[in-house]
Amino acid sequence: MDSSNLTSLPEEGSEETHNLPSAFSSIPARLPIQTSSQKYAPLDWSDYFDREDDIQIPDSDDVFHVYMAGTEGPVVFCLHGGGYCGLSFALAASKIKEKARIVAMDLRGHGKSATQNDVDLSIETLCGDVFSVLKTMYGDAPPAIVLVGHSMGGAVAVHVAAKKSLPSLAGLVVVDVVEIEWSVKSGSLRNIDSARVSIPNTLKYDESKKCYTHRARLEETEQYWREWYEGLSEKFLSSPVPKILLLAGTDRLDRALTIGQMQGKFQMVVVRHTGHAIQEDVPDEFATLLLNFISHNRIGPQGIEIPGLRRPPQSKP
Repeated sequence: MDSSNLTSLPEEGSEETHNLPSAFSSIPARLPIQTSSQKYAPLDWSDYFDREDDIQIPDSDDVFHVYMAGTEGPVVFCLHGGGYCGLSFALAASKIKEKARIVAMDLRGHGKSATQNDVDLSIETLCGDVFSVLKTMYGDAPPAIVLVGHSMGGAVAVHVAAKKSLPSLAGLVVVDVVEIEWSVKSGSLRNIDSARVSIPNTLKYDESKKCYTHRARLEETEQYWREWYEGLSEKFLSSPVPKILLLAGTDRLDRALTIGQMQGKFQMVVVRHTGHAIQEDVPDEFATLLLNFISHNRIGPQGIEIPGLRRPPQSKP
C-alpha cells in the first residue's frame, strides 16, 4: 500500500484537534440538580389568590380566615376537606378568577381560623359558620353563590344547600365526598406544587414536642363523622339548584346516587388518574369543569341569567 495517499492524523494538542466534533457534542448539558429542600419549598398564597382577610363574626370571638381572588361573576365559595385548608383550592383559583370570584374559607379548627371551640365539628356548627361568614361578608344582599365542597367540606356544602336558607345559592359542586377514614388511609395528594402551597397551613410547630403537628385535631372529632355523611345522597339529590358531582372513581356512588344520575338529576364527571384531592391533583381540569358548569347553567353575578331579561345593576361587594 502506498502510504503517500494516507492522510495523517493531527497531533494531540494541535489546533486541528480542538476543531474536531466530539462524540458527546450532541448530548445536552445536564440541568442543575434540584435539592429536596428546593423541590418542596413552600409557595406563597399570593401567587394564586389576590388577597386574604380575617372575618370576625359579630358578637363572638370566632375569626375565620378567607382567601379571595377575582372581581367579576358569581362567587365560587369553597369549603375544604377535613385536615386540609382553604389553600387546597389555590392552584385552581388562578384560573377560576379569570371568569368568576372565588373565596376559599379555612373551616373551624383548620388553617388560620380561630374559634372558641376548634374541635366542635358538628354539622350544625359547621353550617352555622358558613352562614355567618357569608352574612358578615355580604350582608343582606349577597351575590350569586356557587357552593363548592371537597370531602368533609362537600358534606357541609350539601347540608347548607339542604337548609334552603341561602336564597342566592345558584349552584352546588361536590368533590369526591368520602368517609374521613378512607381519606386518611389513602395517598390523597399527588401534586407537589399544590402541596407546597396548601400543606404548610395544615401544620403547626409544637414547642413542647419540638416538631410539627397537624393543625386540625381530627382524632378528637370522631363523634361527628357519622353525621357528616348520614343521608347525604338524599340531601344532595333534593337540592333545587344545578349540581355537579366530581369523583375520582365510580366506587364512591351509592344506590341513591346511581339511580339519581341515571335519571339525570345531576351532572357527574369521573376525573381519571387523580387521588382524593381532585382540585389539587389536576387544578386546571378542575377549574375548567367548574367554569363550564357555571357557563352551562348561565350562572351570573346575581344568579341564573335568562336571555332577554335584564336585572337592575347592583354594587359589587
